[in-house]
Amino acid sequence: MSERSHDALIALRQIQRKVEQYARTLARTEGLTPSQLKVLQLLTEYPEISVGWISEQTRLKSATITTLIDKLVERGMVSRRRCDTDRRRVWIRMEPSGRTALEKAPDLLQAIFEQRFEQLPDYQQAMLVSSLELVVNMLEAGNIDAAPVLEFGALDE
Repeated sequence: MSERSHDALIALRQIQRKVEQYARTLARTEGLTPSQLKVLQLLTEYPEISVGWISEQTRLKSATITTLIDKLVERGMVSRRRCDTDRRRVWIRMEPSGRTALEKAPDLLQAIFEQRFEQLPDYQQAMLVSSLELVVNMLEAGNIDAAPVLEFGALDE
């Protein structure tokens, strides 16, 4: 293995470990996953939002969002109701315990990344995106469903 490939793998592992550390910290402090925290943050923007809209905003599949919402409902952080005019549509509302958890939770790792990324000059942003896309292609990971949420999940997910 060349020194450069060694350094690249170390950098990838450091990123992976940072995401793992953040997810564990969030789970310890509020018992939430980064995706659940993102949904709670979306709920601060509107009094009620649809499951479909959450799916669009997070780029997660509806089935994934439904499971995520189920867990938040079980914990009393959100409530849901069926739309009066279209029974297929489900509306989600944040409950006080969800607001409390959101206030106590640390900033999302992707928010920190986004803030620092936006401070980079355009050419560095383009280089970074291009390099990351190249790594995705090298690892044949382009077909993996992924949302813009830095999250560490169980291996069976």
